[in-house]
Amino acid sequence: MMLSSIRRLSIFSISSFQSSNSLRKFIIMDSSSSSSSANKTSQKLFVLAQQLRLYKPPPPTPFDDDDDADFEEKKLEERVGKVVSQLGFQESVTPVAVVHKERFKPERAAVLICLFEGVHGELRVILTKRSSKLSTHSGEVALPGGKAEVGDVSDSDTATREAKEEIGLDPSLVNVVTCLEPFLSKHLLRVIPVIGILSNKKEFNPTPNVSEVEAVFDVPLEMFLKDENRKSEEREWMGEKYLIHLFDYEMDNKKYLIWGLTAGILIRAASVVYQRPPAFLEQNPKFKLPKVVDKNSTMS
Repeated sequence: MMLSSIRRLSIFSISSFQSSNSLRKFIIMDSSSSSSSANKTSQKLFVLAQQLRLYKPPPPTPFDDDDDADFEEKKLEERVGKVVSQLGFQESVTPVAVVHKERFKPERAAVLICLFEGVHGELRVILTKRSSKLSTHSGEVALPGGKAEVGDVSDSDTATREAKEEIGLDPSLVNVVTCLEPFLSKHLLRVIPVIGILSNKKEFNPTPNVSEVEAVFDVPLEMFLKDENRKSEEREWMGEKYLIHLFDYEMDNKKYLIWGLTAGILIRAASVVYQRPPAFLEQNPKFKLPKVVDKNSTMS
């Protein structure tokens, strides 16, 4: 159960968060709400923000430096700065965080996990469906996001800027509360999931960039911890088996398939928010890296 008791967080001093503009917004909203339902909603989001601001990513998994001896290099495929991949795993389960960090400097990207409260009190996350006219990954589901640009001062800047460009989400409406540990995409792009809270969904009127985005929709976050509407495919890489998770979702008579890197990030985000593991097996391969790790390296 998510945030089973507000009292759990009472041991933390609210004053420790007073320097945060995001949390001050929640306090103001909570005190100014006129109805009991509005107060309840604000309180839930406020407590969620507190919980997530205390989150600390897990330490990297120890690896043997000899584990990377026999990896073949393949050509990097450009994805026009966007973050869509059929394969992606937490960097903490790969040797990159421990081995070769001095010579492995992948390009950085960020995606926005924008959470809001649905009509039934459930947490939902905003997703996009890529335009069917795109030459790569057309029609696939993704989180708003893309590669960092020179003017970005942080991962949250990258994620919120891209969300504004892709779906018209004003960054001032989003309270960024934390970042999850980096993920590595298939082509060794370092992707930072940024979690933000949209306190008033009614203020967001999606305006998709039609050259990139075909549809904007939302799904319940808890879906990514359940076995319902989920299937998996077993793959093998370098003699190690791993699972790709695929989630089916239908909204307004339209069907969506969420899988690959996007599904992996949302499984992790749901685990952090709801503080429990998924009801299904997560199986990652034992990664190996080439002796020379550069931008032309790939995980498959």
